Amino acid sequence: MASIGVRSNRIYIDFRYKNVRCREQTKLTDTPSNQKRAKQILDRIEAEITLDTFDYARYFPKSNRVAEFQNHSLRINQLNSDTPTFAEFSATWFSEAEVSWRDSHKDNVALTLRKYLCPAFGDMPLDQITKAQLLAFRANLTKTPRKNGSTGLSPARINKIMMPLRQVLSEGAERYEYPSPFRGIKALKIQKSHIEPFSFDDVHRILTTVRADFKNYYTTRFFTGMRTGEIDGLMWKYVDFERREILIRETWVMGKMEYTKNDGSQREIQMSQPVYDALLAQRNATGEYAYVFCNRLGTPLSHNNITRRVWYPLLRYLGLNKRRPYQTRHTAATLWLAAGESPEWIARQMGHTSTEMLFKVYSRYVPNLTRQDGSAFERLLGAQFPTARSSEDDNHLLNETER
Repeated sequence: MASIGVRSNRIYIDFRYKNVRCREQTKLTDTPSNQKRAKQILDRIEAEITLDTFDYARYFPKSNRVAEFQNHSLRINQLNSDTPTFAEFSATWFSEAEVSWRDSHKDNVALTLRKYLCPAFGDMPLDQITKAQLLAFRANLTKTPRKNGSTGLSPARINKIMMPLRQVLSEGAERYEYPSPFRGIKALKIQKSHIEPFSFDDVHRILTTVRADFKNYYTTRFFTGMRTGEIDGLMWKYVDFERREILIRETWVMGKMEYTKNDGSQREIQMSQPVYDALLAQRNATGEYAYVFCNRLGTPLSHNNITRRVWYPLLRYLGLNKRRPYQTRHTAATLWLAAGESPEWIARQMGHTSTEMLFKVYSRYVPNLTRQDGSAFERLLGAQFPTARSSEDDNHLLNETER
């Protein structure tokens, strides 16, 4: 029979749950009003136990009994389930899928499974994982401590963690014929990324001030729009001086050469004169090695080290806002747009399969850089239809009328 008692002037609750006698101390002091309140809580607990809706952790989150009953429920669920546990099935799924992944993606998925997913769901049968548990897991990721001292992973990072979880559970649901708990769960909304390209004047100041041994490197970055992994992994066999092209075929990711980000990233970048001259000069420095930009051992540069020791100090010295080196890629795109190059050509140089990304990311810079205000179309009309009045003619006539 459930009851309440008093110990050290504090009220405790005495009840039975899953044939186990439980005594839980409360913070309520022994007063008539608190006695009444404790009795109401106990009545609610007994009702929920009868309805099989009682959640021990909700009432007593710091109790040692929480883990005990969770493990008990887990063992019951495992006995009643015909599906493997998440840890077992995720290992099978990983071994079947990894053949189609790049090494870097394989490493990222393995890390996500090991660090986040298996600790949370590893012992649970696939068909026992609920939508509520998935949402609670995602909510907890927003409270995860970060290296910089802040709390909560970014929406983009959380979505990347949730992606293999969705894939494992969806595949399991299809194989073992149960409803996927992921149904109806949408990815978190990601804010539009902010880009801060450099102006022509900024680029000129950077290239005339940077250390001489890195001038060719940053000239190539600024005027080709290459990604960090692409330029760090650039090999001389992919530099065609005769055709003035840089062939993007591989990329340096996590200490190894890999296929490019996707098929669309496979492309040929045309060398402008500054890039052509920079690579000719670089050939005198590193032509004996396989990689264009490398250290004294002939291996690719460590971009994190270069960024910390060369890039950021240079921006501070010039009084420029701190920006990741990736902004050199954005700079190339905006400068090409400013020069009036074809969007289709720019998209090909950037490794985009269409111009959609180009206009989505860079459109707001086009008016500021090219100073287009409709006057170019007016001049075109004037050239094709010489008898047509221009807006300047209209203004002149209007002034004449007013006089």
